[in-house]
Amino acid sequence: MQAQHSYLALGDSYTIGELVELKNSWPHQLVQRLQTDGLKVENPKIIAVTGWRTDELLEAIKKEHINPNSFDVVSLLIGVNNQYQGKPFQQYEVEFKQLLEKAISISKQGSQGVFVVGIPDYSSTKFAIDAGKPNIKSDLKAYNAYAQQVCKAYNVPFYDILELAHELNKSPKMLAKDQLHPSQLQYTEWVNYFYEDVYNYLKKLPQDE
Repeated sequence: MQAQHSYLALGDSYTIGELVELKNSWPHQLVQRLQTDGLKVENPKIIAVTGWRTDELLEAIKKEHINPNSFDVVSLLIGVNNQYQGKPFQQYEVEFKQLLEKAISISKQGSQGVFVVGIPDYSSTKFAIDAGKPNIKSDLKAYNAYAQQVCKAYNVPFYDILELAHELNKSPKMLAKDQLHPSQLQYTEWVNYFYEDVYNYLKKLPQDE
C-alpha cells in the first residue's frame, strides 16, 4: 500500500481560516484539490492560532517537538500580527529567518519541500478602512520584500499574494463576516495562485515505502 505524503502548515489566522470552517481554509483546500487530482496526501497538520506573531509561532513549534525530516511539504505564512501589533521590524527579520530555517529542517526534502506565502494586504478591507489605519500596505510590502529576499537566499519558493488580496478584499463576498479575514472564496483564489507548483513538486516525489 502506498503511503500518503505529509503536509505541515505553519502560520496564524490566515492559515487556520478564521471564521470559516477548517475544511475551507487554504491548506485544506490545497490538499482536497491535490487528492482530487490523484495525489495521495494526508490532511494537513496545522500549527497556527489567530493573533500569533513570529515569536509565538516559534515557541509553539518548539513545544510540538517535531523531528527533523518529518514532512514532505511545509508551508509558512506569518507576520501580519507583528505588523498589526506594531512590533519592531527587526524582530520579524530575525524570527522569520529562524522560522524558515526550522521549516527547512522539518522538510524531508530540505528547501525544496518548503514554500512561503506572503502576507496578504488587508488595507482594502472594510475593517481596515473603517479603522483608518495608515501605512498598512507600505508596511506589508516591506515585510514581504524581506521574506522574499530570505526565501531567495535559501532557494525556497515565495508567493507574493499582496496585490491579489488587495483586489479581492474590495469585494464583500471575498471576506468573512468580520470584513477582515478572507472567506472560503478568497482562499480558493490563493490556492489557484500556487497550486500548480505544489502539485508538480509532489508528483515528482517517490512514494514512501
